[in-house]
Amino acid sequence: MFSFLEGNVWKVLLEVNYLLVIVFSIVIVLKNRNPVKTLSYIFVLAVLPFVGLLVYYFFGQDYRKDKIFDKKYILDDDRLRKWKNKISLNAEEREDLGDLFGEGILKVYRLLKNNEKAVLTFDNEVSILINGEEKFKQLRKDLANAKHHIHLEYFVVLDDEFGDEIIDVLCKKAKEGVIVRLIYDDVGSDISSKNKKKLTKNGVQHFAFLPVLFSNSTSKLNYRDHRKIVVIDGEIGYVGGINLDKKYDNTYDNDTYWRDTHMRVMGGAVGALQSSFILSWNFVSKEEQEIEEILLPKKKPSVKEPVAIQIAASGPDSDWANIMEAIFCMINSAKDRVLITTPYFMPNASILTALTTAARSGVEVKIIIPYESDSWAAQYATDSYIEECLLSGVRVYRYSKGFVHAKTLVIDDMFSSIGTANMDYRSFSMNFEINALLYNRDVNQQMVDQFNIDLEDCEEVTLDRWENRGIKRKLKESFSRLWAPLL
Repeated sequence: MFSFLEGNVWKVLLEVNYLLVIVFSIVIVLKNRNPVKTLSYIFVLAVLPFVGLLVYYFFGQDYRKDKIFDKKYILDDDRLRKWKNKISLNAEEREDLGDLFGEGILKVYRLLKNNEKAVLTFDNEVSILINGEEKFKQLRKDLANAKHHIHLEYFVVLDDEFGDEIIDVLCKKAKEGVIVRLIYDDVGSDISSKNKKKLTKNGVQHFAFLPVLFSNSTSKLNYRDHRKIVVIDGEIGYVGGINLDKKYDNTYDNDTYWRDTHMRVMGGAVGALQSSFILSWNFVSKEEQEIEEILLPKKKPSVKEPVAIQIAASGPDSDWANIMEAIFCMINSAKDRVLITTPYFMPNASILTALTTAARSGVEVKIIIPYESDSWAAQYATDSYIEECLLSGVRVYRYSKGFVHAKTLVIDDMFSSIGTANMDYRSFSMNFEINALLYNRDVNQQMVDQFNIDLEDCEEVTLDRWENRGIKRKLKESFSRLWAPLL
C-alpha cells in the first residue's frame, strides 16, 4: 500500500484534489450566488490544482459572514432605529423634495432611506479636498483643535513619516484628556508593535478590524473595512478616498503622483458619519457605546450655502448592496451626463448595463481610470470592460499624470458622490464602504470642474486603436476578467 502511494503520490494527490473540486463545486452551486462569481470559483478550482482549493479556502467561504455579520446587522438595525431621531432633521416629512431635486434623485433618497434608514440633512457646509496635501493640511489643524473626542476609521494606517506624525498627535491629544478612538483594517494597515504600545500607553483606544491570524483567517480576508472616516468633536467630519499614508500627499518625495478626492463636512451629515463609526466601534471593541448628544453636531440657525447630504454605508452585514444600488439608481436617473472617476473599473452586470444603456440613450457618459494600475490583475481586468463601453458610446479616459485613486460620480447638474467605494465587485459586495451623496448645484459644478481638470492629464481611448491591441494582451484581459469577482 505504502509503496503504491510512494510511486503514485502525485496521481493520488490530483485525484483527491479533483474529488474535492467536485464536492466544493456542488456546494458552491447550491449556494445560489451570483452566477458570475459561482463560475469564477468553479473555474479556479478546475484549472488550478491545489492552488484553487487554497483560493476557495481563503476567499470563498461565507460561514463567518453568516455567524458574525447576521448578528451585527440585527444589532445595528435596532441601534439605528433608536438613533435616527437624534440625527434626523425630519427631511423625510418634507413634501418639496421632488421639486428640489427632481423625481430621479428623489428615488435615490427613498432607496437609501428604505434600505438603511439613511437620513438626509440640509444644513451642511462642505469643502472638497483635492489630494492628500489639501486633506492632511486641514486635518492637522482640526486634530490639533479637538476638545472632546477624535474618532478615526481607516483602511490604511502606515508607519511612515506621515503616519508617525498622526500617531504622535493622537497620543498628545489623548494625554490632554481628549477621547481618541482608532479603528484600522488589519489587512490594509501596518502599524508596528512599538507604535501600538505607544498608542495604548498614552490612552488612545485602538482596535484592528477583523484581525487576521494564519490559523483562522479564512474568509476574513474578504471582508475588509475600506472606509475612511474622521469625526472630531461631533462637529467636523471627513470622508473620501484618502488613507493615512504619505503617498497620498504629493509634497512628500513619492515615486508616483497620487490623485485623490476627499470631503470635509460640518453639519447634520457628521451625525450620520458618527453613527456609522460608533456601529463599527461597538463591533470591534465589543462595547455598547450609545449615540450621546455630545457626539452629535449642534443644529445651527443658518448656513450660508447649505448642502443636502445623505450618507450611504454598505457592507456584508447589510441585507442590501446600498452603495451599488444607489449608483445604479443614480445612473438610471441621469438625463444629461454621468462622470465617473475610479481606480478600479470592474462593474457587475447591473452597473455595466446601466452605463452602456445610458450612453446609447444619449446621456454623456465619461469615465476616468488609471493609465497604469497599482495591480496588474486589476489593470487587465479593468481593460477587459473598455471595448464594450466604447461600442456603446461611453467615453473612456486613462489618467497618465500618475495614479488616480479618486472614487467620484457626478450626475447631471445636481447630484454627486464622494466616498470610498470603487466601481468593482469587492466594493459592491465584500468590503465595508461609505459614500457621501451630495444634492447641490454648486458642489456639482466644483466636481465637474475638477473632472475637466483631470481630463487634461488623460489620454482618451479610441475604439479603432483599442480594437487593434494584440492578442496576447486580449488573452491577459480575458483571463483577469474571470478573476474580477475575486480581486
